[in-house]
Amino acid sequence: MQFIEFKQNLEKFIVFNLNDIRKIEADFDLRRLDEWKEKGYLKMVTRGYYIFGGTEVNESVLSLIANTIYEPSYISLELALSRYNLIPESVYSITSVTSKKTQTFETEFGRFSYRRIKPTLLFGYKLVDFGGRRFRLAEIEKAVLDYLYLNPHLKDVPDFEEARLNILAFREGADIVKFRTYLSRYENASFKRRAEKFLDYISHD
Repeated sequence: MQFIEFKQNLEKFIVFNLNDIRKIEADFDLRRLDEWKEKGYLKMVTRGYYIFGGTEVNESVLSLIANTIYEPSYISLELALSRYNLIPESVYSITSVTSKKTQTFETEFGRFSYRRIKPTLLFGYKLVDFGGRRFRLAEIEKAVLDYLYLNPHLKDVPDFEEARLNILAFREGADIVKFRTYLSRYENASFKRRAEKFLDYISHD
């Protein structure tokens, strides 16, 4: 297979792996990948996953890559909080949650970090469209719940203040009924108390 044909078949994926290649050509010679990497036609994101050399890498592409290289997962935590203007600082890692083990991938495109949650808690995300593709992003309510759940030191008002979450942005963007509905699906009583304290905190600020 020539590179032009290869690209025509796979560029719609943006990020693709060896299984995707085998579906196009079952006996594909993997040595071609090394050849095309040397020529700059391809870039390897992490072992077994590639993008084309001319791909414009923006936050949406990074989010799609994050969804793809470690499944099941969705964008959440600091990156999602930043997208919803809930935290003031820039985020230098592409953060996700997963039902698999906690993992981090250091790549030339940045750090992809994954935090584990129970499989039953892998909900509360939406599909964001871009360029004919879609990636999974936590809804604002679930992004905050994920953040609280995975940061058990956030227990009371001083902790919430130190986290510097933008309360006004949360009030404007979040559905408290949905937040409580999602919260009811957690079986951790201690976490539920902390989340209720957070709701009380944002209602009195």
